[in-house]
Amino acid sequence: MASIYSVSQVNSYIKNMFVQDFALSRISVRGEVSNCKYHTSGHVYFTLKDKGGTLAAVMFAGQRRTGLRFQMQEGQQVVVTGTVDVYERDGKYQLYAKKIEPDGLGSLFERFLQLRNELDDMGMFAPEYKQPIPKYAFRVGVVTAATGAAIRDIMNITARRNPYVQLVLYPALVQGDGAAASIEAGIQTLDAMGLDVLIVGRGGGSIEDLWAFNEESVARAIFNCQTPIISAVGHETDVTIADYVADLRAPTPSAAAELAVFDYRQFEEQREIYKKAITRAMERKMERRRYLMEQFRLRLGFHDPMRQIHDKRQHLATVWDRMEDVMTRRLQDRKHTLALLGGRLHGLSPLAKISNGFGFVTDQNGRKLESIKQVEPGDQISVQISDGRLTAQVVEAHSFQ
Repeated sequence: MASIYSVSQVNSYIKNMFVQDFALSRISVRGEVSNCKYHTSGHVYFTLKDKGGTLAAVMFAGQRRTGLRFQMQEGQQVVVTGTVDVYERDGKYQLYAKKIEPDGLGSLFERFLQLRNELDDMGMFAPEYKQPIPKYAFRVGVVTAATGAAIRDIMNITARRNPYVQLVLYPALVQGDGAAASIEAGIQTLDAMGLDVLIVGRGGGSIEDLWAFNEESVARAIFNCQTPIISAVGHETDVTIADYVADLRAPTPSAAAELAVFDYRQFEEQREIYKKAITRAMERKMERRRYLMEQFRLRLGFHDPMRQIHDKRQHLATVWDRMEDVMTRRLQDRKHTLALLGGRLHGLSPLAKISNGFGFVTDQNGRKLESIKQVEPGDQISVQISDGRLTAQVVEAHSFQ
């Protein structure tokens, strides 16, 4: 009966064979980089490939300091020097890299650069063709696979940020044969629906997995789209032609949802802040208007016709009183003066003289006689006394001089 070995024994035996093989202990392998991932621990995991096959490879963090002096990218052609060994736990062999050097570009990467340069020369990446992403989008179209992390992330973030936003999904093929045509059809279909913004993308993968987003047909569909497009292809380090043509590039589908959907709670908080600020401003303005209105009311009251009439009446009454006082004083003065003049006149009145025993003498024509020269002897004269009048004849005139 043949011997029976455990899995660990078999893996250990194979590992020893790899260790004893001098050719595998220090080997250099040329290939194209694919599925390159920089782990948070510092290790770099990637796959080397050519037309005939693939080889898993890893470079540990300790080797990166001296063995890797550039940033590895998908599609690069490199030469990896290291050791081929077996990982006993999984029973898989891989290339443990100690040194990695660039060795030109892979065919896919060459196609990528060629198309990128051609489209750039056509002006399809020019910033003047970029459309602004609407700040408040309510209908968001998504061109991606119906199942997968990308659509789940977009749905979760949209629901968290704004449950009132409507998502419209076009379930497109994002990898393999027919993917480019499916993505192009999705962009055209959603563009015709008049949505606010589109998200076009998928989760991460190798350069082959993401190649549909490097096709010229997809790039032209994005460029001709009337609806603003956010490109969200792969991880943050992945860059595709779609990223260059789109109106905005998001590093991941989750980030695209953050950019496309505004935060409703933050919007409400901001709206409340604006509301309070406007209310305070309006209250201050109303207070100023009330103050001005009171000033105008006082001015209007000052210019009120009835008040002016009342003031004029008051002024007229005051002037009337003053005039009465002046007239009374002047009348009293005139009465006093008249009394004095009357007294004087009375003292000069012939009647007053007559009443005191004097007489008033006139000639026959009624003229007052003041001199003896006015009459001749024989002339008749009239003498008026207090109780009557006498008629006499001049007999003789004697002068006192």
